[in-house]
Amino acid sequence: MDKGLTNHQSTVFLFDPDTGRLSALVGGNYLTAVRTAASSTVSIAHLARKDAKILGMVGAGHQSTFQLRAAAEQRDFEKVVAWNPRPEMLPGLGEVADETSLDFDAVSQEEMGAQADVIITITSAFEPLLMKDWIKPGTHLACMSTDTKGKQEVDAASVAQATVFTDEVAQSISLGEAQHAVADRTLTTEQITPIGAVINGDHPGRISDEELTLFDGTGVGLKDLAVASVAMRLADEAGLAQRAPL
Repeated sequence: MDKGLTNHQSTVFLFDPDTGRLSALVGGNYLTAVRTAASSTVSIAHLARKDAKILGMVGAGHQSTFQLRAAAEQRDFEKVVAWNPRPEMLPGLGEVADETSLDFDAVSQEEMGAQADVIITITSAFEPLLMKDWIKPGTHLACMSTDTKGKQEVDAASVAQATVFTDEVAQSISLGEAQHAVADRTLTTEQITPIGAVINGDHPGRISDEELTLFDGTGVGLKDLAVASVAMRLADEAGLAQRAPL
């Protein structure tokens, strides 16, 4: 961050499936932020209550602004309440809320849990930042940054009491937000549902307004490939791709 760079540096390599030759190198920093925001937004679209009005944000780093903009398109939110370990970063998130015509308040974690109908966590924490007793019934949690063994954004008790959905079950139980509840044996693998089952209509998703739902967004490489492929095509069509001799 001191060098003006994000804390997530990546490049996607695309290869021709017929020849195996390199097709493109695509910078992944922006695309990772976009596809991560898209993932949480899909969970909001399918799992959050239709009458959700307050959006909670835990985290105010690079990806938080993408998360806020995307989430604002899925429900008729009226207000954003946010908390960040470094409160001096919150005004930047507040500016994005203002751009989307949403009121903005910096609050404590407890106040957020009491107010928010949807909470997105987007930090690099290795300890719970939200506790079960702070989260009101009917909330939808989109936990988007736990992608390494040991990482954690909400306490295991919150995960255990929620109906849990994920992008990849194997990753959810080993390095995602569910890893701690599974280790405590308060949650089983069978209790975790792939979000695709909801999208395809094989699972009803939320079944009551009092239900706590949680999306464990661990991140899947296939998403990077899909987004990078689209970016490559659009850049090529617009004449913006830089070509190098092979």
